[in-house]
Amino acid sequence: MLHNPVGFFDSGWGGLSTLIAARKALPAENFCYVADCGNAPYGDRSHDFIVDRALRITRFLFEEQNAKALVIACNTATAEAIDVLREHYPAKIVLGVEPAIKPAVEASKNKIIGMISTNRTAHSERYQLLLQRFAANAKVFSQGCPGLMECVEKGDFTSDETRALLHRYIDPMVEAGIDSLVLGCTHYPFLAQAIEDIVGPNVPLYDSSPAVARHLARRLKETDSLNHETQLGNTTFFVSDLNDERQNVARRLWKAAVTFKNLPV
Repeated sequence: MLHNPVGFFDSGWGGLSTLIAARKALPAENFCYVADCGNAPYGDRSHDFIVDRALRITRFLFEEQNAKALVIACNTATAEAIDVLREHYPAKIVLGVEPAIKPAVEASKNKIIGMISTNRTAHSERYQLLLQRFAANAKVFSQGCPGLMECVEKGDFTSDETRALLHRYIDPMVEAGIDSLVLGCTHYPFLAQAIEDIVGPNVPLYDSSPAVARHLARRLKETDSLNHETQLGNTTFFVSDLNDERQNVARRLWKAAVTFKNLPV
């Protein structure tokens, strides 16, 4: 059990930002990452479609890969499917990612916050509840950003096209005076440099990945599931609709040798 992997999944490669944080926090753990690239982006899919894919992938990770815990490394899939997954696997550790609204509001001086995500995350009930809980006394500009996730999937981090999209979505927030910007999609940390060029050095970016990694570590410790080996754990990658372009982008993001397998579900 201790050597069983922790499962991660996302609609594509954005969840690697969360996996990188988990690898840093838990170097001995084995990980199994599913990139559902063949069905991306989830932000354009229906609720039922996302729940169906989440269930299929979760079943694969828990029942075929013997994962000891699951991290939904996708804001959209968390918003749409985490409650269903927890109902199906009540005895398992099932964690998700949510926009880091709480730390952004707490650190903000003028209480004017920006949040960028997929449209589905920005309009989800789960996100609205997050705002009610942590941002009642703040003004939050929530912006869905069609096209940005696809830029990351193509490895297109700093092109004119990517920068034009970022300006379209972020410039109005800057003009409104935001002093904090929440990255509400796990793909967006890979665009951090281009985003920082727009918002400037005085607007911090908030990414939930380190907090998710800490939460995962706590839950594994609480359930006596931590791997205490001293050597670095292994990471296995499963991808739907695998091709050379997707492999090349993943290697750029992961910054290490990667072996890929076709996702069978």
